[in-house]
Amino acid sequence: MSPSHLLINRVRSEFIEMPGLRLRVDQAQRLWNLDRASCESILHSLVEAKFLGRVDGVYGRL
Repeated sequence: MSPSHLLINRVRSEFIEMPGLRLRVDQAQRLWNLDRASCESILHSLVEAKFLGRVDGVYGRL
């Protein structure tokens, strides 16, 4: 599994473990110690997969 897939799975797992988790990009960056571009890419991938939604810049589980 590639490093990007590992990160996506890590982020997905956090949202599964904490169903009420709602984060802005800057909060997600700090939580997972990611640079902004990587964090945005991961969150975008999870939105595209219909796992997360984004409302007013806040990401949360659908």
